Amino acid sequence: MEEKHIIQALAALAQPNRLQIFRSLVVKGPDGLTPAMLAESMGLPANTLSFHLKALMHADLITQERSGRHLIYRAQFDRMQAVLAFLTQNCCQGADCEVSPGTLCTTC
Repeated sequence: MEEKHIIQALAALAQPNRLQIFRSLVVKGPDGLTPAMLAESMGLPANTLSFHLKALMHADLITQERSGRHLIYRAQFDRMQAVLAFLTQNCCQGADCEVSPGTLCTTC
């Protein structure tokens, strides 16, 4: 993953509402959440939520899928893993690390 993509992802997550949205989507897993569910759980107005969802999508951290009349948002676990792998790439000063990128999230 290129450094510019890592910076975009971290910048998107550096806002409290977006971080909370992303974490909610991670917890929900592959089922994802609708904007109505997110807005209700977070107490955000629809237009504010839409703004934050757009920023997370632009950073390629979440996906959007239409299911009938509903939009479903899901966390992009592969992107999350890539960001975590980048951040921990040199965690052991060049020695073999006990945590490999594939084991960072065992539920994905």
